[in-house]
Amino acid sequence: MKKIWLAAALAVLSGATQAQTVNVICSVQAEWCNMMGTVYGKAKGVKINIAMKGSGEALAQLIAEKDNPKTDIWFGGTGDPHLQAAEQNLSLEYKSPSLTQLHTWAQKQAEQSKYRTVGIYSGPLGFGYNTELLAKKKLPVPKTWADLLNPSLKGEIQVANPASSGTAYTMVATLVQLMGEDQAFEYMKKLHKNISQYTRSGTGPIKAAARGETTVSISFVHDGPGEKIAGFPIETITPADGTGAEIGSMSIIKGARNLEEAKKFYEWALTPAAQEMAAAAKQFQLPSNKNAKNDARIPDFKKIKFINYDYAKYGASAERRRLIAKWEKEVNSLPR
Repeated sequence: MKKIWLAAALAVLSGATQAQTVNVICSVQAEWCNMMGTVYGKAKGVKINIAMKGSGEALAQLIAEKDNPKTDIWFGGTGDPHLQAAEQNLSLEYKSPSLTQLHTWAQKQAEQSKYRTVGIYSGPLGFGYNTELLAKKKLPVPKTWADLLNPSLKGEIQVANPASSGTAYTMVATLVQLMGEDQAFEYMKKLHKNISQYTRSGTGPIKAAARGETTVSISFVHDGPGEKIAGFPIETITPADGTGAEIGSMSIIKGARNLEEAKKFYEWALTPAAQEMAAAAKQFQLPSNKNAKNDARIPDFKKIKFINYDYAKYGASAERRRLIAKWEKEVNSLPR
């Protein structure tokens, strides 16, 4: 009898300990992930276990773990993979009471996913460029997508691989919507000749440009100011002929082992104070909470020419798989 009681007590204690843990896949910059984990963990007395992965890698992990989830929350990264996770029943339906405090685009992301994800920030796709290298090589600032095809930029551009990076998939989907699919793939074949490397992570190219390892990156422009603050000669620009934007998202994983703590973290992450933390971590996306203070270094969306990005179509699993497979076959397989 005593052994049974002891076993039950240990089970309760184990459950209590487990309930004070949140396992997070974090798909934003490491500085933001770590700051968020530290601040929330200390304030709430909760242990935050953070695994940093690009959004494409995160989705692949969740698919692999479907029958035995090890993740409670997936924070950040482009919205398309979050929508695909929702479609594949990998994330949990949860309608936050905070939804009305969010911008319309963030609410639409939730509605579109049947409340299996929510928008937490938005950021436009564009180019990063090393000002010193451009001047040294006497190259003009690229202002349009066509400018990236300049033969003088051969081997001077980095972009991530769309199979592992939501940033790069956003590029593929943006070009298809901007140009039409046939023309977009012809464009990417030409662009391929100027690419020095397809990185695994979407933030890799702008970090490389900042450090002089490449001249130009195709990146989300909100990743630029943090590199500039760190003293690197980097500037960003959005293409004048039109671009897309990500809706960075957050999802609770279906089968989360620490569900109640995951919901508390989720609600906290939607508050103005939590979202303003991004700028403190040198991340300059537009927060989804309408009451969050916007840092002056956040891109001015009113001055950017956006396409009418179809998040529903390009967030669908089948469309993502099709476009990535086509990119691998028709673009990535070509010699450079």
